[in-house]
Amino acid sequence: MESSSSGAVLKRERVREFLLGLIEVRRPGDAIPSERTLSAELGVSRPTLRAAVDELVATGQLVREHGRGMFVAPAKITQELVSDDAAFAVPRAGGAWSSRLLRLDTIRAGARIGRKLRVSPAAEVIYIARLRLVDGTPIAIEHLHIPADLVPSLSPRELEAGDLYDHLREHHQVHVDQAVQSIEPTVVNEAEAGVLDVPVLSPALLIERLTTDTAGHPVEYVHSVYRGDRYRIVSRLALGATAPHSRPESHHPGIPPGDFAHGDIITSSTTGDAR
Repeated sequence: MESSSSGAVLKRERVREFLLGLIEVRRPGDAIPSERTLSAELGVSRPTLRAAVDELVATGQLVREHGRGMFVAPAKITQELVSDDAAFAVPRAGGAWSSRLLRLDTIRAGARIGRKLRVSPAAEVIYIARLRLVDGTPIAIEHLHIPADLVPSLSPRELEAGDLYDHLREHHQVHVDQAVQSIEPTVVNEAEAGVLDVPVLSPALLIERLTTDTAGHPVEYVHSVYRGDRYRIVSRLALGATAPHSRPESHHPGIPPGDFAHGDIITSSTTGDAR
C-alpha cells in the first residue's frame, strides 16, 4: 500500500514535471502562469503548487519578482567533466544496494518526457518510482521513464532485485550504451524528507540521466534525489602533457583557470560513494 509520504512525493513529482515542461519551452525571462492558474489547471492545492515552485526557485530554475509574478531564470553555466574524445568510466558505488518499489505504472509520455525520449507525447511510457537503499538505509528516490514498447513485461521483481541494466539486457534485449548525466545541488522537500528519513531542507544531489542504446535511441530518462549527508560524487582526473587539446576557453571545476591551459585533462572517471 502506498504510504502518505510516498504519495506526497508522487504528487509533487507530477507538479514538478509540469512546471519543468513550461520552463523548457520558454526562454530566460519569460513569464509563467500564476500560482492560482496553475493550481486550478493541475487540480492541486495552492500550498502544493507553491511548494513545488519554491523548489524550482531554490534550484535556480524560476525567479519570483514581487508584484510581477514568476519568470524563467537565466540559463545556468554548464561544465562538462570530460571532453568528447576522452574515456569515461563509472565504477559501481560502494555498499550493498537494494530497491523498494513505490510505483510502477504505464502513463502517457507528455510533452517534456516525450522530448527526452524522442517519442510522441501520446506514447506510452513505463513510469517507475523507487526508493534506493544502501545496507538498508534510504539513500535516494528515483523517478524513471522507459518507452513501454521496449519493456512490455517489466516486472516489479526486476526493479527491486539486481541491476536494472542487467535485466534490460538479459530479459528485454535492451543494450544500454551511453548516458548523459547532470548533477546539481538541491534540498529535500517535506515529502522526500519523510521517505528518506532526513530533516526537511536537508542538502541533496539532483541527478538527471538520459540513457541511449547501441543504436543511439533513448531507452531511459531518470532523475533522482540523493541524500547529501550520505552520498557524494568523486571524480578522478588524469592529467598529462600528452592530452588531446581542449577548447582554449575551457575551465575545469576545482582546477584554477590557467593551471592546465593546454588541454591537459585527458580522462575522467566518476564514482558514487555512499557513506
